Amino acid sequence: MKPDAVSLEVFRHLFASAAEEMGVTLRRTAYSPNIKERLDFSCAVFDGEGALLAQAAHIPVHLGAMPASVEAVLARFDRWNEGDVAVLNDPYLGGTHLPDITMVSPVFTARRGGRRRGTRRPELFIASRAHHADVGGMSPGSMPLSTELVQEGIIIPPIKLLSGGRLNEEAHELILRNVRTPWERRGDLRAQIAAHRVGAARLLEIAGRHGTRVLLDHGKALIAYAERMTRAAIGRVPPGSYAFEDFLDDGGTPDGVGAPVAIRVAVTVARGGIEVDFAGTDGAVEGSLNAVPAIARSAVWYAIRGLVREDVPVNAGTFAPVVVKVPPGSILDPPPGSAVAGGNVETSQRVVDVVLGALGKAAPALVPAASQGTMNNLTFGGRDSRRGGAFAYYETMGGGMGASAECAGLSGVHVHMSNTRNTPIEALELAYPCRVREYGIRRGSGGAGKFRGGDGLVREVEFLAPVTVTVLSDRRRFPPYGAAGGAPGEKGRNILRRASGEEIELPGKFTLRLGPGDILRIETPGGGGYG
Repeated sequence: MKPDAVSLEVFRHLFASAAEEMGVTLRRTAYSPNIKERLDFSCAVFDGEGALLAQAAHIPVHLGAMPASVEAVLARFDRWNEGDVAVLNDPYLGGTHLPDITMVSPVFTARRGGRRRGTRRPELFIASRAHHADVGGMSPGSMPLSTELVQEGIIIPPIKLLSGGRLNEEAHELILRNVRTPWERRGDLRAQIAAHRVGAARLLEIAGRHGTRVLLDHGKALIAYAERMTRAAIGRVPPGSYAFEDFLDDGGTPDGVGAPVAIRVAVTVARGGIEVDFAGTDGAVEGSLNAVPAIARSAVWYAIRGLVREDVPVNAGTFAPVVVKVPPGSILDPPPGSAVAGGNVETSQRVVDVVLGALGKAAPALVPAASQGTMNNLTFGGRDSRRGGAFAYYETMGGGMGASAECAGLSGVHVHMSNTRNTPIEALELAYPCRVREYGIRRGSGGAGKFRGGDGLVREVEFLAPVTVTVLSDRRRFPPYGAAGGAPGEKGRNILRRASGEEIELPGKFTLRLGPGDILRIETPGGGGYG
């Protein structure tokens, strides 16, 4: 079978179906609400050289950065056997931030001597990345207001957690001994392993049905097809160089205040390709808003992907026409060891905002106004004597989507680099000592315009036990911009109501020790209006 239009579409969905079924398995077998309820994970299929073949419709910031993790694993290990599973989370070796634990495993589809066996390179790889609700570090939930990487949790370089299907008990125990909720981490790690077994089984079925040569030929043809279609989409953007800048509220310092951080970009469109240069972006910061280059590339690829029709496959070919330049020493390429917990969640959103802002100058009809521009990260944890033992919780919160030339923005949704669900009130109250007092749309927070920006959310949580709470949020000083004359969306707000009745306006980033009866209210930003 030689690749043609019909067979390419068939194999596109075959590859993606393996990633999707990995995700279903991971969700159903995970322990933590962050994975099983919020779906904070991603799965993908790669060829034997580490090129992305297909991904499930999971988390953009995971999927765009995952190729760097696969590259780091392949650089570390040159021999593989069936049943191997490598694990890592080091941001400076292909990761994003420490809670995102990535697993990579080989899939041998060719038969030699009547059975599959380990070779220098398998025909395919599969990978998963899941955000674990706690990986140690200086505050529960492992999203601290840190100033160096070692404060953020256990750092895992590429190691084999399973070799030939046999669990590396020492490495497994080392990970579990460095987290606050080892029983939950054990369940989530094994859920990822289960997802890899399912993904490998499905790819072997596909290879058994069609043959390894046909499978690999279609993988290469799909990559080439995606590149052609992406170049054609870029060709619809007027050639030229377009600049834009936007700001993070601060660098994520422990006091929750500080100077704004500029992210600047020049997007140059020429001959079916795009160069995205972040020259002029501010330097690395003291706090945790630094982002490794894989995050910057991921955010750029996501923004460019928005120019391409939805029926075009997402694989290595989609990224081939895009060149990303990141200045060393900047907040997008910090010195090794710098704190990065917030870069994956907050800085990634601002990178999208500036790239879309630049593209909006070139093609205003194709690009919306700014969405909320933050993930509104909330973590809390402590010990609950009534339920027994420690607990740690993490979630992100939706907000307003930016309006476009065609329609108003959606309200109360996760946007851009976040694609998770919310945590249902019932699941939150069942698992943790808290009560959700209010959860709804923040009416009127979207920017005005011919098409109005989407509204943000209101989430008000009362704690029923002593907790340490950390919030990493942005767009509390600089609102999401409007487009084509539309008004900006409302800035977000964080408010504490003490059990005593005292009300305190909080900054965008803080860590507090709260007690029973204290209430945290988070109002997320609205999206910008259009026209």
